[in-house]
Amino acid sequence: MAEGRLQRGSESPRIPSSIVRKADVLLEALPYLQAFRGKTVVVKYGGSALSDRAKRRAILQDLIFLSVAGIRPVLVHGAGPEITRQMSRRNRPPRFVQGLRVTDAATLKLVVNAMTGVNRMLVKELLSLGGRAQGIVGSDGGLLRAEPYTIPGEELGFVGRVTGVNPGPVQRLLVLGVIPVVAPVGIGWDHQRYNINADEAASALAAALKAEKFVLVTDVAGVLRHRGDPRSPVPTLTVREARRLMEKRVIADGMIPKARACIHALRGGVRKTHMIGIAVPHGLLLEIFTDRGVGTEIVRR
Repeated sequence: MAEGRLQRGSESPRIPSSIVRKADVLLEALPYLQAFRGKTVVVKYGGSALSDRAKRRAILQDLIFLSVAGIRPVLVHGAGPEITRQMSRRNRPPRFVQGLRVTDAATLKLVVNAMTGVNRMLVKELLSLGGRAQGIVGSDGGLLRAEPYTIPGEELGFVGRVTGVNPGPVQRLLVLGVIPVVAPVGIGWDHQRYNINADEAASALAAALKAEKFVLVTDVAGVLRHRGDPRSPVPTLTVREARRLMEKRVIADGMIPKARACIHALRGGVRKTHMIGIAVPHGLLLEIFTDRGVGTEIVRR
């Protein structure tokens, strides 16, 4: 008998309530673990949260937990703040049209450099936390096929929109239990590389993988009933309700492309989509494995 253990018939030890609550949390997660085992979850992560080390670490730990639990996470990241910093160092003020960064040849080089740097950083941190991960640039292996994004009367340069996805490189990593970390740079049939909006790239990849879930980790705590109040996220929206809120400008500004990305993913066969805020530690796990969740889910109906 191990030293320190009570003998049979002796008084049972008093277990702290905090320990019992941990068991309750695990039991609440059990049906979700059973339901999602072997399923693919695509997570898009970017924005200012990338520069917050503590928040970044929490998201990466969540991804490793999913992978160890038998779920297949895919991480798609942006690099907007880093691209802007690199442009500022070269006295190149960024210009945006309808939320898209105008990308000439010189800017495209900075985009690729920034994306590659962020990709390596995330892979390195996942490995340091005990995960298995490998970086992929979307132009590698034709993962993200693209063509020029056009807006009448505007010259966007090498901004692209996704025309096709070759999920093979990602699927091969998932089979090996490796977390793919994808940088959203696309490639055209003429081998030209394109800067692709990370929300769009992640949505297209989720649809191609027939993911169980598509999760957007944002600076905002989902779709808010009261604009500016992070305590008022709408728990669930249908596609029709989301479109209505966009018309009413309840979903506005930077949340519009995220809502559209969710709708596109649902059309492509993804079962559920989610928008969660980075402010809640381990919000990814809470959204997937608890009854209540912490953000907004958008579903077909």
